[in-house]
Amino acid sequence: MTELPRKAAARTARLAALPLGYAGRQAVGLGKRLGGKPAEAVLTEVQQRTAEQLFRTLGELKGGAMKFGQALSVLEAALPEEVSAPYREHLTALQDSAPPMPTSTVREQLATHLGPDWGQRLVWLDGAPTAAASIGQVHRGRWLDEETGEELDVAVKVQYPGAGEALMSDLRQIARLAKGVAPVFPGIDVKPLVAELQDRAAEELDYHLEADAQAAYAEAFADDPAIVVPGVVAVGTEVLVSEWLDSSHSLAHVIREGTQAERDHYGELFVRFLFEGPHRTGMLHADPHPGNFRVVPDDGAGRLGVLDFGAVARLPDGQLPSAMGRLIRIALDSDEESLVAGLRAEGFIKDRITVDPGMLLNYLSPFVEPAGQERFTFTRDWMREQFERINDPRAESFTLATKLNLPTSYLLIHRTWLGSLGLLSQLGASVPFREILEESLPGFAD
Repeated sequence: MTELPRKAAARTARLAALPLGYAGRQAVGLGKRLGGKPAEAVLTEVQQRTAEQLFRTLGELKGGAMKFGQALSVLEAALPEEVSAPYREHLTALQDSAPPMPTSTVREQLATHLGPDWGQRLVWLDGAPTAAASIGQVHRGRWLDEETGEELDVAVKVQYPGAGEALMSDLRQIARLAKGVAPVFPGIDVKPLVAELQDRAAEELDYHLEADAQAAYAEAFADDPAIVVPGVVAVGTEVLVSEWLDSSHSLAHVIREGTQAERDHYGELFVRFLFEGPHRTGMLHADPHPGNFRVVPDDGAGRLGVLDFGAVARLPDGQLPSAMGRLIRIALDSDEESLVAGLRAEGFIKDRITVDPGMLLNYLSPFVEPAGQERFTFTRDWMREQFERINDPRAESFTLATKLNLPTSYLLIHRTWLGSLGLLSQLGASVPFREILEESLPGFAD
């Protein structure tokens, strides 16, 4: 598959086949089980084949299909081990790659969105993409600075033609198929995930909006010794040209092969960027999947490069809510009554809804526990334990969840926080979380 399939009927048919294929493999697996094959072997075989079909289809269709797959990949650490193990290879592959579009299509996009004279400024373009994303791919090139006459190494991000139509169509179809896909990911509520992706889709298609956010981050971190954000060179409606970032691999590679020292180092840089970004720019980088964070070698331990600013939360007061820091501090102090009052004031608990304060404190522990230690070690086991605890229908905390409300202003913050916990748990990083919150989260150190 080398082109973005744009016919809605064809894309819908391929997506519709996913739950049917899963059901068919379950039937075949039952037959093998009745024939005497061990249940564990049948389960693994069914999951492996389902993973191959699901993530190959999501990756090849790109658009909303691939974006949905990438969102799931960040949450992989929360899945039970017997479920996640067969999927892990396909999930992590989806974080870093996807099939390319033809060179002729790339050149057509450049002419359309940078102008017919694009070749006079973009004096060289690598025919093969260096990276792929859900709605576009990236090529390396050289850009002529007309003022200085010097050539600058650049990354040219080109949106797939028809990406907007495909993105919205895919997400609508996946929303309809959520019940069928859900058995592949037990415990993950697929519908809210798709709904949130739909809400952000329009912003991610607007490369001018992305360029504004990236430029603001690049300026804010220009002199930072540990964080690198490439500057914006040029932008068109479906083309974004940025400074080239020299990096051999992303955090997905560190997750697979990194030493513990590397995991701790880049995990700490990631958390510092996550909380320092809103302080410096008034925006939250809201796409914490490993492919967006790059290892940048230097004379020291290495810097963290940050890419893809299509999904950012533009924070109402130019910073993360100070109530967020205060509530985490109150929870750390086990002040149950103040916690209930504070959550009610922020809209997390609606009027006339009563909750058990002790149960509430326990329910919120995934958001609070990392801040309770000088260094907290994130692990897949910890993430899985938290996820299973709050999604177990037999647990008291499960009923509590139905009484809580997530205010609109916290939607993207909440998803970013969960995704970040997932990334850190995949890394297995030990991080001075409390110190970072004291430095950068409003309200926490008050």
